[in-house]
Amino acid sequence: MEFLNHDLEKTALSLLEKRGVTLDDIADLVYFLQSKYHDDLSMEECLHNVKRVLTKREIQNAIITGIELDILGEQNKLQEPLLSIIKRDEGLYGIDEIIALSIVNVYGSIGFTNYGYIDKMKPGILERLNDKSTGMVHTFLDDIVGAIAAAASSRLAHRAAHKNSDERKGDK
Repeated sequence: MEFLNHDLEKTALSLLEKRGVTLDDIADLVYFLQSKYHDDLSMEECLHNVKRVLTKREIQNAIITGIELDILGEQNKLQEPLLSIIKRDEGLYGIDEIIALSIVNVYGSIGFTNYGYIDKMKPGILERLNDKSTGMVHTFLDDIVGAIAAAASSRLAHRAAHKNSDERKGDK
């Protein structure tokens, strides 16, 4: 049966929630990435940017695809050697990062830098998602969450730069 009249955004948000990721968790990552560059940055502003990123169909597709692959890995429903690669989150696999890069690419090159940094540091929710002792597979989800935060950070930075540019023009 075809999935008609679906709401892709609701499906993506529901999958994130079912996997234990809240929008506040992602907003915390945005704050981690941007607070030293914005003196008056609020969690509300971080959350607003996360929500705006999540309205993009490309991001919704990445979330659904990645989480479904993680779930199939947990259920042992992938063929070898892919099953073992995904369950181990093998470092040289890289397809999980490719999906993440498709997310950050939506908001320009600053997203790549933000993503690389947060992927290396693994703060907040990313540390929990990388805990292999839980039995859950988050090979794709950890990179997707980091990429959403990086994209929201990029969106925030671009908007701040635009606002500052407008303010400077008004001073002339």
